[in-house]
Amino acid sequence: MDGVSLQPVPQANQSGFWPNLPAEAPLAMPAQPLHHAPAPQRMPASEPGNMIARRLLVIGGAVLMTAAATHEMVNVLNVGGFTVLELLILVMFVTLFAWIALSFTSAVCGFVAQLSGGGTRLGTAQHLPLPQLSSRTALLMPVYNEAPARVMAGLQVIHESLQAIHALDHFDIFILSDTTDPDAWIAEEAAFLALRERTGNPHIFYRRRPQNIERKAGNIAEWVKRFGGAYPQMLILDADSVMTGQAIVRLVGAMERHPDVGLIQSLPVIVNGTTLFARMQQFAGRVYGPMIAQGIAWWHGAEGNYWGHNAVIRTQAFAGSAGLPTLSGRKPFGGHILSHDFVEAALMRRAGWAIHMVPGLPGSYEEGPPSLIDLAVRDRRWCQGNLQHLAVLPASGLHWVSRMHLLMGIGSYITAPIWLMFLITGILISLQARFVPPDYFPAGRTLFPNWPNVDPVRSMWLFIGTMGILLAPKLLAYVALLCDGPMRRGCGGALRSLLSILVETILAGLLAPVTMIVQSVDVGSILLGRDGGWQAQRRDDGSVPFGDIVRRIWKLTVFGIALAVAAYLVSTPLALWMSPVILGLALAIPLVAITGLRGTGQVLRRMGILRIPEEVMPPPELARSHALMRMLRDAPAEASDATLRLMSDPHLLAAHLAMLPPPRVPGRDPIDASLLVGRARIDEAPSLVAVLAQLSKPELAAVLGNADALHRLVVLRDAR
Repeated sequence: MDGVSLQPVPQANQSGFWPNLPAEAPLAMPAQPLHHAPAPQRMPASEPGNMIARRLLVIGGAVLMTAAATHEMVNVLNVGGFTVLELLILVMFVTLFAWIALSFTSAVCGFVAQLSGGGTRLGTAQHLPLPQLSSRTALLMPVYNEAPARVMAGLQVIHESLQAIHALDHFDIFILSDTTDPDAWIAEEAAFLALRERTGNPHIFYRRRPQNIERKAGNIAEWVKRFGGAYPQMLILDADSVMTGQAIVRLVGAMERHPDVGLIQSLPVIVNGTTLFARMQQFAGRVYGPMIAQGIAWWHGAEGNYWGHNAVIRTQAFAGSAGLPTLSGRKPFGGHILSHDFVEAALMRRAGWAIHMVPGLPGSYEEGPPSLIDLAVRDRRWCQGNLQHLAVLPASGLHWVSRMHLLMGIGSYITAPIWLMFLITGILISLQARFVPPDYFPAGRTLFPNWPNVDPVRSMWLFIGTMGILLAPKLLAYVALLCDGPMRRGCGGALRSLLSILVETILAGLLAPVTMIVQSVDVGSILLGRDGGWQAQRRDDGSVPFGDIVRRIWKLTVFGIALAVAAYLVSTPLALWMSPVILGLALAIPLVAITGLRGTGQVLRRMGILRIPEEVMPPPELARSHALMRMLRDAPAEASDATLRLMSDPHLLAAHLAMLPPPRVPGRDPIDASLLVGRARIDEAPSLVAVLAQLSKPELAAVLGNADALHRLVVLRDAR
């Protein structure tokens, strides 16, 4: 292919294996300072027109709505003067209303953009011919203790899809492992070798880091520093990502045509949900998501954001401007940046690179958490990472829209405790009015008494208006769905899709108080200095043992009952008004259990409720991925124990040894304490079975990562 810079085809080594990695092409990636901008930012040439007017419409509209709501709230509360609690609730109301007002104005603009055709920015529209690529791109799949069948099925589908459109020669595939579990590591290596054998492609590579420093961000950065110089672009995937070859080629083609663009983010569609909770999430993402994303893209322009995967990045721009600094202080606020994607996008935009989202590009998919418990585990990590952005927010030279991204990321978790405080403060005001005798004449003699009261009529209308603003985007999304024939039919038709929206809204409303409490506890835990660590994400069945659910959230049920008692002591109408929150908390245990079951999700699927088009007529890539995953999972089981699997498979053992990194350099590389202990246990063990019973997982991983220690295990095996 003319004009393509092709990597040479790797040649098999003396052991008969293709090398697991290509020749290194180092690229410097220095950490970027936060307190001074290295260079003045420039306006990207790909910035859409009329951005000032667009942003004025969205942000100005939200400001006007908030001002009007604040005026009404002042009139509601200021009947006889403000109390301390009323001032507190006013401040919280303004903050929360501004949050939902901005979401509303952005969604309205997205609705208009979607109905007017929306378009796909940067020339990535589906109706345009596929671009002819002129460069080479690396597809990067970072993994951390993932199920190999899922990872390899997704990569094989991407490989086959690119091959079908004759674009495969422009891509190399890298599996970048940060896996710490030794059994999962060896399973990954075996799955990698099998993937190469099935595809016959030597341009699929595998690398495992012995130490997963800086987590996913460090995983990507290490690849950039070693191999980034050979690839003008890299496309970041997640372990559950599936992308069509056409989507990938359109993203890379857009990057080639726009030299000012540093990153292009696609809109992944959530798919493959089986539990009720997962199907709720994917329905909401499929129906409301495109409109919301269209609105965001419409007013963000070239100052878009990055979500960490299913995005193409200009490698040189990323290396030169997105190196993450280490934050000062102790964890959880200090140390390595966890939510790296927002910060990387902000730093790239600071350096003058455009960051775009293309919400209209089809062919980008991911999966969601199967249960509320799994969502809470993921949210704990994201919450800590987003709160870290408080240290990044004042960084010098950031574009003001980039600062908004950081603020909105922080606000997505901070608003939970604010909602909780707002709720509790409202109850306290009601309790005070009910049980504390009022002081009608606090300043001595006066003609008119100071009646402690609020305006009930204004309060009712303000509540109705606020709920209308919260629910309006869903109604707009339904209108947009009705105007899109294939989408309407894929969601079950006008009536079923409306019923699905009602079911999703009711269930989401009942689960919202649970999420509010969980996120509030997370924020409090982080503020107290507790680090959440890094846990692998569960992606399959969402069923959790009932006892575990009770143990995790019984306190929420108690809190819900306490709220019900407090509300009833004030008045029955207050208890009825708070009933959605009270019911959500009081029924938290059965709600979490039922929504996490596969059976409940499948019953609604058979009824056509919460259906999405990708369930009715799955794209070929999704159907192929599902079939491959089943095939790989149903294959004859290998030994699950890493060492026994290596000892029983000479081919895998030889490949494993060939893929090990160079040995430690004394005096330069740090000493691995786990390896020292593991070697000592091997030297003292009478047999292989005995030493395997003694080695901890970190020790076993260190032993399997050292050729000398591994050979000692082979000697023990042969000494039987």
